[in-house]
Amino acid sequence: MNIYRRIGIVCRMIPEGRVASYGQIALLCGKPRNARQVGYALNRGLAGQVPAHRVVNGRGRLSGAASFETCDMQKILLEGENIDITRKEDGWHVNLARYGWKHTLEDALWLEKRFREEGI
Repeated sequence: MNIYRRIGIVCRMIPEGRVASYGQIALLCGKPRNARQVGYALNRGLAGQVPAHRVVNGRGRLSGAASFETCDMQKILLEGENIDITRKEDGWHVNLARYGWKHTLEDALWLEKRFREEGI
């Protein structure tokens, strides 16, 4: 299994104007306990060209600031997609109930088929 290629495929599926959590991506990759590996892959560019700004932590916090050119770049990019960002005590947040990507069973089955076809 090439987890980094899987992460790239899943991340490219996140629709504009939506966000996904590291854990959600790990789950769709078939590695539900590997959210940190998703973060590592995005931070190091191991998943290829992906909309990494659409990935937040499980509480909706923008936690990838160190991966971007400036510390507020993720916020700026999300706001550019009409996603409301709010400031909380521990940082910037997205409302996951409103902006979270609600992937479907069909999405998961399509991904499983694609991974199998690519041998990853």
